[in-house]
Amino acid sequence: MDWDNGWWLVMMIGMVVFWALVVVGIVWLVREASGHRGFGGNRGHDPLELLDRRLAEGTVSPEDYRERRAILTGSSRPPQADPPAPAPQD
Repeated sequence: MDWDNGWWLVMMIGMVVFWALVVVGIVWLVREASGHRGFGGNRGHDPLELLDRRLAEGTVSPEDYRERRAILTGSSRPPQADPPAPAPQD
């Protein structure tokens, strides 16, 4: 049997596997260093953080914010109303 003719195929497959592992390792290191977790972008955010951000952006009212926060935290107390605005002084 002549094994010399088959070793080039084994070496070629080995090199492809080696370089594939190098590329996967580099991608993994870059993703870990950048803090990216998983696919899908914002899917990993905490619902309370998202609610806080929406309040800061003005997309939810303070009343809505309190109601939703109470639901998310499991609070049984009813949401409080906003205190009355002070009267303008002349």
